Amino acid sequence: MMTPPVRSFAELAPLAPELVVVFGAFALLMLDLFLDDRRRVLTHALAIATLLVAAAMLWFDVGGQGSTLSGMFVRDEGADVLKLALLVVSAVALAYVWPFLRERGLYKGEVAVLVLFSVAGMMLLVSAGSLTMVYVGLELLALCSYALVATDRESPLASEAAMKYFVLGSLASGLLLYGMTLVYGATGTLDLVAIRDAAFGIQGEDRTLLLTGTVFVVVGIAFKFGAAPFHMWLPDTYHGAPTPITLFIGSAPKIAAFGMTWRLLEVALGPAYEQTQFLLAALAALSLAVGNLFAIAQANLKRMLAYSTVSHVGFLFLGLASGGSEGYAAAMFYAISYAIMSAAAFGAIVMLARNGFEADRIDDFKGLAARSPWMAGMVLLVMASLAGIPPLLGFWAKLAVLRAALEGDLLWLAIVGIVFAVIGAFYYLRVIKVMYFDPPSGESIRVRTGALQAVFSVNALALLGLGLFWNPLMAWCQQAFA
Repeated sequence: MMTPPVRSFAELAPLAPELVVVFGAFALLMLDLFLDDRRRVLTHALAIATLLVAAAMLWFDVGGQGSTLSGMFVRDEGADVLKLALLVVSAVALAYVWPFLRERGLYKGEVAVLVLFSVAGMMLLVSAGSLTMVYVGLELLALCSYALVATDRESPLASEAAMKYFVLGSLASGLLLYGMTLVYGATGTLDLVAIRDAAFGIQGEDRTLLLTGTVFVVVGIAFKFGAAPFHMWLPDTYHGAPTPITLFIGSAPKIAAFGMTWRLLEVALGPAYEQTQFLLAALAALSLAVGNLFAIAQANLKRMLAYSTVSHVGFLFLGLASGGSEGYAAAMFYAISYAIMSAAAFGAIVMLARNGFEADRIDDFKGLAARSPWMAGMVLLVMASLAGIPPLLGFWAKLAVLRAALEGDLLWLAIVGIVFAVIGAFYYLRVIKVMYFDPPSGESIRVRTGALQAVFSVNALALLGLGLFWNPLMAWCQQAFA
């Protein structure tokens, strides 16, 4: 007789934060039926509250660590760190969404619900104990993201971006699924730990099958991250989507993508590390080169940040290629740090944008220091952190992955990283230059005030605070892989 995956509600305790997010999404979906546009801010506020409640449950270890659903869901230290980070970043992203979409008449209750379901997918992804759960979490995240990009249905640019995202994202999911199918064929199991145990003893044709599946898995991961040469969807998607939606899909999902990579390449396919190291190192070097060189040529700030995302993925892959507990801890630290920096970078555009003026060109920031010194100072912190200037958070994140590369005997890759870190500083410093040294041009600059300004200021100042006190966060990441 087949054993049921759950025999009592007590066994679902490790799933408590996920259940809060999912039930919250369903509750808000029903509540939105009874609200008009004027009162829809209630849906949005409750969505943010749901994310913060789930984060508090993780912080206070509600439900405890363990596994459930016959081992398909695993809650451990690494999963808790990643989920806490992505919940907080997602809550910050939702705070940027409301004023931007409301003044353009684009806000619908489904936006907050789709974000909650996306977050639920990310949480399942980083706690996956089997290939089945990896795919369920990934597709829940992806399908909601496609719909969010197409929020502005009247915009040809947004529709084109959503279509490209959907087609190329589906291709990536297909490649990843094919790779996981080959891994299952070679090992005969879907459980990640069992795959690792079986992989040690595989020889002959089964090992060839396993390595072929591993290559497809790495390619699928590279697509989802936006690593070169699989980054073709990223610039158009970031440019075409409404800015706060770009903010969301460009921040929290990177944390989830790291969690997926860790589960697949370390927990499951660790015995194939020697083969995957070369692939990851090549992807890192190519992403650093393509991302930084193409970003220099951009005049549109959203496209510049999109190509810079490719370069930051290259730095993250430095840690992944290094392998071991130090490499994965450094990559986790980088993923969390980049999510915070990315949210602040796109948040700067939201702060200046208004209906009819998207503030998405670098020239739109000309003379910002003369009009709003505080705002210019916050943007300076964001750009300097992305450039890796000490003592901001971005500097320590880059230092961590470069150190991991050196410890992983990847001196050549560390040198490539240093060279392109210097090259990449140019386009970030260009934004600072136009703010402080160029006179205003075009549309007059008007900065949002009130609660949104407070959110952005906290977001930007966090880069300085976490840069000065980065040790606890790094120690937390290291503890996850101890």
